[in-house]
Amino acid sequence: MIDFTDDEMYLSPTAIIDSDHEDIQAYVRKTVANPGSDPVSDAMALYYAVRDGIWYDPYYPFYLPAHYRASRVLKSGRGFCISKASLLCALGRACGIPSRLGFATVRNHLATRQLIEFMGTDQFVYHGFTEFCLEGRWVKATPAFNAALCERHRVNPLEFNGREDSIFHAYNMENQKFMEYVAYHGIYADVPVDVIVAAWKETYGKDRVRKWMTALEQSGGASGRNFDKEDIVE
Repeated sequence: MIDFTDDEMYLSPTAIIDSDHEDIQAYVRKTVANPGSDPVSDAMALYYAVRDGIWYDPYYPFYLPAHYRASRVLKSGRGFCISKASLLCALGRACGIPSRLGFATVRNHLATRQLIEFMGTDQFVYHGFTEFCLEGRWVKATPAFNAALCERHRVNPLEFNGREDSIFHAYNMENQKFMEYVAYHGIYADVPVDVIVAAWKETYGKDRVRKWMTALEQSGGASGRNFDKEDIVE
């Protein structure tokens, strides 16, 4: 087993976080004016590019490592929290910023009616976010919800300044509960796909998760659902 230092581990590409992919490298050059000159500004630019440039889709495929591959998420232009965190992590590494993934279970009090019915709960297990090492400390960045989606749900979009943690707001604009962090599951250098799928089966039920997988396989990866048009639960 290779004995990585932390910097090596969190700067190195993987089969999922493919920061060496030509499309990832090109996207960094497109998004960041002078990569490496100002890591905080670089991280901010990458964060907003992923937050608003990749549409949030909770029905995006989830059960294979390829589903989280950063270059694939970039090409698709869609993804849910883990997919988007994987892409942001890869972009950070491609920009020379040590980057890793963190996971937590959250309770979403304002999910759509259809999504809650689909999942059987308002609890989101292994919600994913990115952590950047900037100015000698790890800073959380949560790029899941694009600004247009936040506006529809009447929640201020998460901002990121590269120096403070950016995590979901506890309340929406009407001071109603929005997001509650229930448990943290640690940090990873790569997407732990098997761990995530196992946790989902335990929480949502094996039969339900298998049903999701079968439907995605039969449709070629398209869920046929449009989260943007679903009914917001208040």
